[in-house]
Amino acid sequence: MRTTERMIELDIAEPRLGLVTRLVAATTRVKSVWRAIRNRRAANRLADLDDFQLRDIGLSRSDVEQALKLSGFADDPSLHLSRSARNRSRRALRGLTLD
Repeated sequence: MRTTERMIELDIAEPRLGLVTRLVAATTRVKSVWRAIRNRRAANRLADLDDFQLRDIGLSRSDVEQALKLSGFADDPSLHLSRSARNRSRRALRGLTLD
């Protein structure tokens, strides 16, 4: 008697995401876009401040304009603005000239 080994190849489909998982993912995306739009509106309000007020919070008018120009409608400009303010404060602490 002879025995042969056979391997069965199964095309096992990847598990499909359940309804709750898809709803959570969709809700997370909507929250992210909403947060970006809210932050963009806040950045637009920063453009209404005068140069002295912007300098008080560590920004310049060109920082605000550049952040709004570089980010799209649903992109969050707050990352660029916080990075600019942080870099400006570091330069001020080191005694370097500010823009």
